[in-house]
Amino acid sequence: MAKMQYRRLGRSGLQVSVLSFGSWVSFGAQLDTDAALNCLDVAYQGGMNFFDNAEAYAGGDSERIMGEAIKQLGWERHAYVISTKLYWGIHGGVNMSNTLNRKYLLQAIEGSLERLDLEFVDLLYCHRADPNTPIEETVWAMSDIVSSGQATYWGTSEWTADEIRAAWEIADRHHLHKPVVEQPEYNILHRRRVEREYARLYEDIGLGLTIWSPLASGLLTGKYLDGVPEGSRATLPGYEWLRELLTDPASNEKVRKLQAIAGELDCSLAQLALAWCARNPNVSSVITGASRPEQVTDNLGALDVLDHLDDSLMKRIKEAVR
Repeated sequence: MAKMQYRRLGRSGLQVSVLSFGSWVSFGAQLDTDAALNCLDVAYQGGMNFFDNAEAYAGGDSERIMGEAIKQLGWERHAYVISTKLYWGIHGGVNMSNTLNRKYLLQAIEGSLERLDLEFVDLLYCHRADPNTPIEETVWAMSDIVSSGQATYWGTSEWTADEIRAAWEIADRHHLHKPVVEQPEYNILHRRRVEREYARLYEDIGLGLTIWSPLASGLLTGKYLDGVPEGSRATLPGYEWLRELLTDPASNEKVRKLQAIAGELDCSLAQLALAWCARNPNVSSVITGASRPEQVTDNLGALDVLDHLDDSLMKRIKEAVR
């Protein structure tokens, strides 16, 4: 298997593995601590050094499970990069949910660190933008959290290009810690924001990307070509909205065309989809998910595919999903 690549997170000095491991959906909903530990162990042994989480995942249980698993694995704190995200809240209340106000952010980071059993996270994201809080208030609070040592860097997730630029310019003007990373959805079937909307930000402010849903919630694995299999993500309570996406005939027709290309490369569809995301030089890390160690191993196989994705193959992939 090819060796893990590491890329700088935008213009920062932090280096993250091009493939990383995230806990959305799986931790808590599908995995307990023992199962999570096995997946994390395989990911770490394969060279992944970045592990993604969020306060809202499984109502805080995801952070708790990841923190406990890492403790049991005995990893040295300097050897990995860990993130969490704040916005949705887990306590309810007018000032503690769907907000990025200063009160919420300063209290929420305390809760996340307690659940993760850590003194600091490496990356702290604003999980969504908050139209009801001035961006200036949010920027000051996030910068203060970094200054306090509770986070090393901060960034955004699913913000518009205008919102990211506004936050960066406020931080620049007041000599505050600037946002260095955005976490958007990005995959072969969902490209516009990363490739067009953010295009100027990579050069102008040195924005880094840690992208989520590289497999389009499992659509790009091909396992939904013949309907929804039992035990899959689309059968989980609360994920009914996924079923429509995963069974869309037009999308699955594109997946069939991609399957043929994966066959020529002698790789899985998932490996092709992950490698395609990593082929974008603006992507610092592709966040993968898994509910079994074997899936982590299969995802790591995308590193072998990456070297084969030349311009002509990328053109064929583009035509297959047009």
